[in-house]
Amino acid sequence: MTQPADHLLDWLRDAHAMEEQAETMLQTASDRLQNYPELKAKMQAHLQETREQARMLRECIQRRGGDTSSMKDMAAKMGAMVQGLGARMADDEVMKVAMSCYAFEHFEVATYRILVAAADMAQDTQTRQVCEDILRQEEATAAWLGERLGVLTQEFLVLSQGAGADAKR
Repeated sequence: MTQPADHLLDWLRDAHAMEEQAETMLQTASDRLQNYPELKAKMQAHLQETREQARMLRECIQRRGGDTSSMKDMAAKMGAMVQGLGARMADDEVMKVAMSCYAFEHFEVATYRILVAAADMAQDTQTRQVCEDILRQEEATAAWLGERLGVLTQEFLVLSQGAGADAKR
C-alpha cells in the first residue's frame, strides 16, 4: 500500500516539473511582450519567484531522499515551448498569453493546496511551510492577473484599432 510520504514525493516532483514549465512560459512571454509594460514587469517578477520556487521544491525533494524527474521536467518545458509557439501565431497573442497564465496560476494554486495537505499527512512540517509560502505567491499572482484581465483586454482592443501588429504583443 502506498504511504502519504510516497505520494508527497511524487507530487513534489510533479510540482517541480510544473515550475520548470512555468519558467519557460514566463520567459517566452516576457521576452515577446513589448506594448504591455505592466504585464511584462509582472511576468518578469513572477519568473524570479518561479525560479526560487523550483529551487525550494528541489530542496524538499532532496531532503526527502529523492531527486527531481528529468523526464517530467523536460516534458513540461517542451509543452510550454509548444504552447508559446501556438500563441505566437495568434493575432491576439497577448490575450492568449494572459488567459494561459491565469489558468496556469490556478492550476498551481490547486497543486500547492494538495501538497500542503499531503505534507501534513506525511508529518513534514518543512515541506508544508515551503508549499504554504509558494501557495501565497501563486494566489497573489492569480489575483493580480484576474484583476488586470479586463484592463488588458481594453488595452488590446484600443491598440488593435490602430496598427494590429502593435496590439499583438
